[in-house]
Amino acid sequence: MLATMTACASDGRTPVVLYSPHGRDQLILLEKAFEAERPDIDVRWLDMGSQEILDRLRFERVNPQADVWFGGPTTIFDLGIKDSLLQPYRPEWADHVGPNGIGPDELYCPVYRTPAVIAFNNKVVRQEDAPHDWDEVLEPRWRDKILIRDPMASGTMRAIWGLIIYRGIQQTGDTAAGMQWLRRLDQYTKTYTLNPAILDAKLARAEGLVTLWDLPDILIGISKGLPFGYTFPRSGTVVIDDAIGLVRGSHHPEAAKAFIDYVGGVEAQLLAAQGVFRLPARHDLPPDRVPAWVAEVEADMVVAPMDWKMLAERGTAWMSYWDRHVRGGKRMAAR
Repeated sequence: MLATMTACASDGRTPVVLYSPHGRDQLILLEKAFEAERPDIDVRWLDMGSQEILDRLRFERVNPQADVWFGGPTTIFDLGIKDSLLQPYRPEWADHVGPNGIGPDELYCPVYRTPAVIAFNNKVVRQEDAPHDWDEVLEPRWRDKILIRDPMASGTMRAIWGLIIYRGIQQTGDTAAGMQWLRRLDQYTKTYTLNPAILDAKLARAEGLVTLWDLPDILIGISKGLPFGYTFPRSGTVVIDDAIGLVRGSHHPEAAKAFIDYVGGVEAQLLAAQGVFRLPARHDLPPDRVPAWVAEVEADMVVAPMDWKMLAERGTAWMSYWDRHVRGGKRMAAR
């Protein structure tokens, strides 16, 4: 696919290649809007999971094919820093986002804040009957009714798993409690899905009734008429600083920087909030132009404490242990 994209550079525009987990809806929206402002640049993108992006960038390190790493938790970006996959760039908007999400040596910056939610099929499950906290997902009535996006490929799921394990560490001092919780979830899980599109389709068809996933994708599904509802866990949810960075060795760094400047700009932040339900990282957007759903989310969600440094340092080992010793061999859904 990437070879085909690269071979199509024949119209004189400068190509800029994005690797992103943000999905077709958002990527097409921003591609068209950015190219309208910069007709000299041709935006191309590959949509894949956050961990898949990291693995691909590692593989291509000696000959990078991407210009911009667009999206994923900062913990995944931190792993990329260790492998020298990014080069410093401070966007024009960097002073208008929370400083805690900015990477060391300005190797990445947060563009959005992405909360995790408990989602469900609201044609089958009433809002009042849905799980309203993490532990309620493990009630016997949800056995074999839970769908989970494959955590090994997804930055969102790794963040949720990290929260569960970190919560156990806070309570008991080690990872055993969190892993036991995830083992029970695995026993209740009907299937793991390869990608978000399959997850949406199965949840919409009521092949499973409950899932753990990110708020923007669920809201996009609702806007398309899918029978989705969601709750914020009462005890607190994980909220991901969703980052962007310039790939080291980018073949078109100036075009890449222009795109990075664009997506964190006021107009693009508002466009993403209005069109694809992205919670802006900027704190200076004009209140009268911010969609009403943003204020509702900020009022409803409780942000759980999270040690992101610990997750960045130990998350890979946690996931490896989960995959080898906790996951019980449930079937991976291919369609």
